[in-house]
Amino acid sequence: MNVLLGESELRERLLTSNEEYRWLAAEHQSYSDQLAKLASRHHLSEAEKLQEVTLKKKKLQLKDQMYAMLQRFRKKMESGS
Repeated sequence: MNVLLGESELRERLLTSNEEYRWLAAEHQSYSDQLAKLASRHHLSEAEKLQEVTLKKKKLQLKDQMYAMLQRFRKKMESGS
């Protein structure tokens, strides 16, 4: 059976069925929240600028991991495994 699901449906399934994906999503949201707090400041110290760059890199790494998991899950769903 060939099941074609949209990306949002796949994300929802992973969020409900995969603990690692849930953890990645929670960390990604945590980094987003921290970045929003930094962005709301008018001036950032050098340490805060470094923190901002680090958070952006970590957030992107998480996004890449989540995307890779999503693609593996999509292939699994489409193959009917």
